[in-house]
Amino acid sequence: MERSLGAYARTMFAQRTWSPAVRRAFPQAADTVYAVVSVWLSSTALRNLPDPHGYWRQTDVWAYVLIALVYLPLAVRRRAPLTVLIGTAACVLCYFTLAYYHVVVVSGLGLALYTVAAQCPRRVAAKCAAGSLLVLLWGARLAEPDNGPFSVAFVSVMVAVAWVTGDRSRRLAERGERLAVLTEQLRLEQEEKAQRAVMAERMKIARELHDVIAHHVSVISVQTGLAGYVFTSDPKTAREALNTIAGSAREAMAEMRRMLVVLREGTERTQEGAQDHNAAPGLGRLAQLARRVEAAGVPVDVRITGAPFALPPGADLCVYRVIQEALTNVMKHAPTANASVTVHYDEAAVRVRVTDDGQEPVLAGTTAGPTGHGLIGMRERAGIYGGTVTAGPGPQGGFEVALTIPVPRDR
Repeated sequence: MERSLGAYARTMFAQRTWSPAVRRAFPQAADTVYAVVSVWLSSTALRNLPDPHGYWRQTDVWAYVLIALVYLPLAVRRRAPLTVLIGTAACVLCYFTLAYYHVVVVSGLGLALYTVAAQCPRRVAAKCAAGSLLVLLWGARLAEPDNGPFSVAFVSVMVAVAWVTGDRSRRLAERGERLAVLTEQLRLEQEEKAQRAVMAERMKIARELHDVIAHHVSVISVQTGLAGYVFTSDPKTAREALNTIAGSAREAMAEMRRMLVVLREGTERTQEGAQDHNAAPGLGRLAQLARRVEAAGVPVDVRITGAPFALPPGADLCVYRVIQEALTNVMKHAPTANASVTVHYDEAAVRVRVTDDGQEPVLAGTTAGPTGHGLIGMRERAGIYGGTVTAGPGPQGGFEVALTIPVPRDR
């Protein structure tokens, strides 16, 4: 029963959350109680000490004053360890010299030495240990001159135990401080890593939003203008334009749902959401993309060369998005041009070229064509998979976007 109650009390004490002020005040309160109790116990022991042979000096008020001066400063030993040790050693030396019963003050000097060893550098603590040993040896010589070897051994062991335990406590405290610093550094590194991951995820989401919204909104904008222009003169063409708008809107919604599924936690993904996520666009939907762009009024010539093979899902999506962004730029900046998409497979990489003939040849040293977030997003996408994107005026006019994605060796 006592064991269970003791275990329960220790558990409750360990689990209790103490405020910083309480944690700081507790050692000070403990030292104060120790100092007061030590004065009371030592004074009681000295008053009740039998001395039939009259060997020790008769107890008087100075004995109690010295006992108080030995123990009461220990209440502030953590704040001023060297000062407390020096004052305690001086009082103990006076106590020994006046030939009072010596045993009652020895523990005070031992605790003061322990505190110095625990809080001060080792060299300082070693000097203090030597000084404390000399004080105690002097007291032993005065108290028991006929029992020299035993007294020397006892005093030496006591000083060694106080110094070694204090030194070990200091090393443990220093190790704890180093661990605390390392823990804080690790926490900061983890926070920084988490922030970088969040920023990378935000950039990824921004690229996805740009690619999805820019392309489909461009198609919808062109088709809306066409439908409004021929609404009364050519109802059939207007109806086809509206169908294209509806198809682009549905595809945009499907891709937005796929993005939302990616943002959800894995435990919240439904079966339908998982299917949408697995249906991420890739080169398998290149023909559908070309038809949608052609419906917006830009003819697209798609050519596949080499021996096609399946790319990893991420790289496949990257190639598709770059082609989609390049064709979207054609619709924005050269809506009357003809576009060409060439996808070449070889042993080292997949190479994509998207060109249009919507501009006159550009002179060397000048620039033309689209710039901004779209091109930055294309380069960021390619960089994730070790690829490169170049964009600029074509040699025969128009604009050209070239993408190279390295092929994994273990494909």
